[in-house]
Amino acid sequence: MRKHFVFFLMMFPMLFWAQYLLPNEETIFSFQTKSGKTMSLVKDKKNEYIQYRFGSKDRVEMEFPATRTKESWKQFTYSSYHRGGGKQNAGMDLNYLTFIKNNYKYQLFRTYSAEDESFSTGVTVTDSKGKETDITGVYKTIKGCMCNLEDTDVKKEDFGS
Repeated sequence: MRKHFVFFLMMFPMLFWAQYLLPNEETIFSFQTKSGKTMSLVKDKKNEYIQYRFGSKDRVEMEFPATRTKESWKQFTYSSYHRGGGKQNAGMDLNYLTFIKNNYKYQLFRTYSAEDESFSTGVTVTDSKGKETDITGVYKTIKGCMCNLEDTDVKKEDFGS
């Protein structure tokens, strides 16, 4: 009996973490925020849906979209820009994914600038009046790449549109 109790206690944190990635899913892009939250963009392994999840290590506080269907792909817009050439050419790599929920625009980002060798990631939330709130991500915790959205059914937008 004691062995089962110890095993349960060890598995308990995993039960909470599991809600960020279900058995039929894989991570497209994720990171931890400076405040200790988790941002995770996942998709079904058979490309049946895509979903954004955000929250604490104990629970998912927000999921978008609420339903997991093929239509979910159309609710996100991806844009990117890459310029090589290093510092002398002001090289950069910019990746953005946006969606709208309850009149708030959410923009996930991952950027790199060769000029100052800076990296950044996070989520910018913009309300209906244009007020922005930045949720800063910890770059070294990134898993995956938004660039993998290039070959999916997510809407694509020319950079700067």
